[in-house]
Amino acid sequence: MSATQTSRGERALLTIGAVCSRLKDEFPDISISKIRFLEDKGLLAPRRTRGGYRLFSEDDVERLRRILELQRDEFLPLRVIRQELARPSGKERRRKRAEPLAEGDFALELDDLCDRAGIPHELAHELEEFGLLVPRREDRQKRFSEGDAEIAAACGRLAHFGISARHLRTFRTGADRQASLLEAVVAPALRSRNPERRQEGLRELEALADAAQELAQLLLVRDLREFAAR
Repeated sequence: MSATQTSRGERALLTIGAVCSRLKDEFPDISISKIRFLEDKGLLAPRRTRGGYRLFSEDDVERLRRILELQRDEFLPLRVIRQELARPSGKERRRKRAEPLAEGDFALELDDLCDRAGIPHELAHELEEFGLLVPRREDRQKRFSEGDAEIAAACGRLAHFGISARHLRTFRTGADRQASLLEAVVAPALRSRNPERRQEGLRELEALADAAQELAQLLLVRDLREFAAR
């Protein structure tokens, strides 16, 4: 089977390997497993041959490129990227929090995490050492969440520019301080014995998280613009 077509009626459709090769220069951390992962998450929907081979159109490739750009340039998690792709082009996007406040499943082993994030095991161990990854232990094995995988992917993109895990700890420290501040605001509601009041407190915390993340992004963009203008 050709790398770019499987039959006369399927010309201009790329196999997953061809797509990976085509985007490799622009996105060095791309891999076949990462493309499959994005498909599993419902962000990509390539055609399939009768034999089960994936076939990607030019629109599929552009969609994938957009997903990878949003991950690399804006550090957006997959949930927010899905929302972004669903919006009409050109519409103003409002930043969302990285993860819902409800607790996620810790179902990923270390190999799964590294595969999905596109990082080596050594970096994953360093990220854990400096508190950026916080796995749980289940049956004597470390388990990571989907949020951990997205954090690891973002750290991997920063590491590509020479920023080590030791320096990435700054982000964790800043996040801890913000979380402590927001927690203090809604602590009375979250500790209430009234279920409705606790639920209201959780909604308030989610709204605060959105506003805090938007503020942090705006301040960062402003500082970077000033730096670029020097």
